[in-house]
Amino acid sequence: MINFIIRNIWQRIILLVFISIISHSVIHLAPGEPSLVDPSNPRMKPEDIQRIRAAYHLDEPLHTQYVFWVRDLFTGELKSFKDNQPVLKKIWDRFLNSLPLFIVSMMIVWFLAFPIGIKAALNRNSKFDRASTFLSYALISIPGFFLAYLLIIFMVKTFDVPVIGMRTFGLEEAPFLFRAMDRVWHLTLPALISAVGGMAVLSRYVRSQMLEVIHQDYMRTARAKGLPEDQVIYRHGLRNALLPFITMFGLTI
Repeated sequence: MINFIIRNIWQRIILLVFISIISHSVIHLAPGEPSLVDPSNPRMKPEDIQRIRAAYHLDEPLHTQYVFWVRDLFTGELKSFKDNQPVLKKIWDRFLNSLPLFIVSMMIVWFLAFPIGIKAALNRNSKFDRASTFLSYALISIPGFFLAYLLIIFMVKTFDVPVIGMRTFGLEEAPFLFRAMDRVWHLTLPALISAVGGMAVLSRYVRSQMLEVIHQDYMRTARAKGLPEDQVIYRHGLRNALLPFITMFGLTI
């Protein structure tokens, strides 16, 4: 067991090394370089350009630049080419906006996909099953950018939700609850757009798993014991159908 863990750790380390080499090489394949990030700036002098080249080791061979890049990566000293701000700070600022969006969109996906998939499986070939199947495949087939455009038009015209920003300007001094509700209101549209495709896929997967479970022997045994149908479905059926979704949730994160 220990050898297996050690071998897997080494495999992950080797994979990370290859990924870092590819990432560093792709960055250098892009046109331009950090010293020319703002060539139109009239205050940019030749000595300023040379200073930037020295700071980012651009005069060094590519493999030497890679060593400095890895060093800065592990020490947290990576900085933006454009404004010289720490990369970790720039990532953190955007992470604080991305995390609530991810949480809200995942809540929409999982809280809606499961009831839809379960109901479709329990009422196979019914109008609800056919309608949900058609709608799911339609949402999967429509290009994401076009579907997002349609949702933006519908939500703005119907509910007048904001389409830009993460908060309403001028509410910095408002009570916490009011600011929290304003933040959720701004998250509504992007969260729905992010959740639509995932909800369509997950609902089909839930339906498929439930159809496999409801015909198992232990389900018939539970019914033969006289257990209520809700208890049979949700306590015995859904519990066993949930096992593959644990892996799916981890991959989603």
